[in-house]
Amino acid sequence: MRHLTHDLLAPLPGTSRQIHSFHFGPERAEGKIYIQSSLHADELPGMLVAWHLKARLAELEAQGRLRSEIVLVPVANPAGLEQVLMDVPLGRYELESGQNFNRWFLDLGEEVGNDIEGQLGDDPRHNREIIRASLRDALARQTAGTQLQSQRLTLQRLACDADMVLDLHCDFEAVAHLYTTPEAWPQVEPLARYIGSQACLLATDSGGQSFDECFTLLWWQLQQRFGERFAIPQGCFSVTVELRGQGDVNHGLASLDCQAIVDYLTHFGAIAGEAPPMPELPYPATPLAGVEPVATPVGGLLVFTALPGEYLEAGQQVAEVIDPINDRVTPIHCSCAGLLYARSLRRIATAGMVIAHVAGREAYRSGYLLSP
Repeated sequence: MRHLTHDLLAPLPGTSRQIHSFHFGPERAEGKIYIQSSLHADELPGMLVAWHLKARLAELEAQGRLRSEIVLVPVANPAGLEQVLMDVPLGRYELESGQNFNRWFLDLGEEVGNDIEGQLGDDPRHNREIIRASLRDALARQTAGTQLQSQRLTLQRLACDADMVLDLHCDFEAVAHLYTTPEAWPQVEPLARYIGSQACLLATDSGGQSFDECFTLLWWQLQQRFGERFAIPQGCFSVTVELRGQGDVNHGLASLDCQAIVDYLTHFGAIAGEAPPMPELPYPATPLAGVEPVATPVGGLLVFTALPGEYLEAGQQVAEVIDPINDRVTPIHCSCAGLLYARSLRRIATAGMVIAHVAGREAYRSGYLLSP
């Protein structure tokens, strides 16, 4: 194992922070896997899974079973991890800019496309290496003007030439679920099975240039631009894995999730050995555009009547909002049938607040599909 430290741009003297990356595998590896956790710094189940995974990868490396280089970043957001206001962690948005830590990574598709156009040919492996080299060079030329930009750039440089990118997150109160692209789904489905993902949400471009999509979108853009003339492979696929809810930080679940990732990497071929049989998929993959953000039109005490993991029929009640002054009780229903996979941690609702998400099977939304 190699432990590397990557300095971030310090916003003020004496406030320097670093990204720590742990690199496992042989010197001449067959491919590269990148795994990070807690890019939203108040989402900690993935950080515990990464801690378990670090020990497992060290064992597998000592046994000579690693075929690919596996890069692990257990703390992907040191800037956000320190944002605690009066005992409340605030790790989703940077307080200075108000920006979501998992949005607005660099879109370099056009720049890379212009650079490689005269170098492409009929060999997809040759084209893949040309594209990766151009992407590395493009990222190396970038300069950061803020700590947030520095952090995003560091993470992008670490992951840009990986075959697979796993970004470990969690929701508020939720069952295990994941986000990926329709193009990547055949490769991701085994992961969904091993990890017990109860909702698998697919979109080529969900808007916002999130960490996972900044890689898949680049290859998709190049395929759209050059696919009729040159053999452009899917050089990287990425997955955002939501490891249940914010309170699900315990060794039992982390150990199970660590084993699921090891089983998947074995199935993928990054780890030598025989992977166990894949479990059944709990719920079929559905379009992210089919997710209903269930909102309340009024404010008040929020009392849920449905649990994460329940399948709801169209019009079924999800919660009720109680006004304790005038005794009005407002039932909140979903409009579409689907799996309730996540709900709010808060128990006081404000008017217009999204309180839950239901994965429906039919796409009906467009444009920006992510939460803020």
